[in-house]
Amino acid sequence: MNHSPLHRSHGAFAPHEALAEALLPHATSSDDGSHDVAHLQRVWNNAAAILAKEGGASEIVAAATLLHDCVTVEKNDPMRAQASRLAARKAEAVLAELGWDAARIAAVAHAIEAHSFSAAIRPETLEARILQDADRLDAIGMIGVARCFYIAGRMGSGLYDPADPEANWRPLDDKSFAIDHFENKLFKLAAGFQTQAGAQLAELRQARLRRFYDEFLDEI
Repeated sequence: MNHSPLHRSHGAFAPHEALAEALLPHATSSDDGSHDVAHLQRVWNNAAAILAKEGGASEIVAAATLLHDCVTVEKNDPMRAQASRLAARKAEAVLAELGWDAARIAAVAHAIEAHSFSAAIRPETLEARILQDADRLDAIGMIGVARCFYIAGRMGSGLYDPADPEANWRPLDDKSFAIDHFENKLFKLAAGFQTQAGAQLAELRQARLRRFYDEFLDEI
């Protein structure tokens, strides 16, 4: 059986299958299972749902989705805040090779640069706002929970501080304790959504995220 990313993604980026076939070989740069082809598929599903309600240039959003993590920097790397800029530069080169014009390349590059939470770049176009929302939807809800603990495992973090799980008497430290990432970042994401459709989807996922956190604390 063929387990290549191209095989597994067949039809997952409709109606942009040809674009996906061209871009997927450039789309990921590490073995990070939280930023793999499955993540790109989920982000595109989110983006397509937002596009259906908000409008926007579908092909620009699809290209930006496919290439937004084409340069991967681990969460604990000092260069983390530069990851989206590095990805945008690589995306520019890839799209230029495909013969895209300068204006469309610039639109994709801006969306990629602005999608990142750590980069803190304001999205100036509808397409950039859609990608940012679509990517952040994958960081909350139950997928967000799974990705949080997956990344914590990659970094060698503990699940929680047994002396003070909620960080009532210590600074939050999500490099040491996975559960700290909820208060440090994940719970903040829902307030920053850029589109009405994205915000509506985020409200549901935020409730799931909060429910997990409360039940986790109850069990420990």
